This record gives sequence, C-alpha cells and structure tokens, in this order.
Amino acid sequence: MSEILIGQPAPVFNLPATGGTTLSLAECAGKKVVLYFYARDNTAGCTGEAREFAELHADFAALNVLILGVSRDSMITHEKFKAKWALPFDLLSDADGHVCELYGILKEKNMYGKKSIGVERSTFLINEQGVITGIFRKVKAAGHARAVLDTLTRS
Repeated sequence: MSEILIGQPAPVFNLPATGGTTLSLAECAGKKVVLYFYARDNTAGCTGEAREFAELHADFAALNVLILGVSRDSMITHEKFKAKWALPFDLLSDADGHVCELYGILKEKNMYGKKSIGVERSTFLINEQGVITGIFRKVKAAGHARAVLDTLTRS
C-alpha cells in the first residue's frame, strides 16, 4: 500500500461503531470527517485526546464536521470508554487492523527493547467529497483536537 497523500480519495471502509451500528465512510458523504486513530481506550494519552475532541465537539459540529475515533480495541471496550467519558462521537473498532493498514498507521515500535507493531497516533481530514484534505502523523495527544479545529476553521 502506498502512502496516503493530501488530494487522494480517502480509503473507504465499513467498521463496527458504538451504539451497535456499522459505519461506512461512504455514508459520511456531504460532511467533513475527522478520522483519528489512537492506540488504546483508557490509556492516558488516548483518554486525553478523546476528552479534548469531546470538549470541542460543538465547535466541530458547527462546521458540519463528524468526528470518528478508530482503534483496534473491541466494541465492548469502546462502549465502556465512550460511556465513561460521555464522548459525543462514535468510536470504531478495527479489531483486525485492516483499516489501520489502509491508512498506513501501523508502525514498528520499540519499547524496552521489545519490537512490536502498533498504532502511530494519526488524524486524517476528509472533505464532503471523500478526499483527504489534511494529515497529522506522529500526533502528540495534548492540544491535538484544538490544532485540528484550527486547521478546519482556516480552510
């Protein structure tokens, strides 16, 4: 898979979503989408990032922007995480990592000398026509939601 670039069509997918539904990216046509990938529910950085997106949710909604969080966690974990923090947006479960692969965000990590494949915190901005208009890679969680909102308000 070649690297995703701004100006390319966003890779389409269907994934289980919180609330017992399945979400297709094609269903989001007509809305801008913030598709953010994170490593795990209930970890410090990922929780902080989700809470920041939640705090700014009304500002994103005012711009007709749909926020979607994606990780490889199960739907059971996602439902608990969403409820615990009252997240006003859907979380999608990419349990087999297929969508993570499509978006090129699985990277080799080295922790305490042990190598593994993990999620590189990344966010993709997708316009109403399904085209990638912004890419954030190697994201630092703190302040990221605000940076994404600022980018969208300037475009």
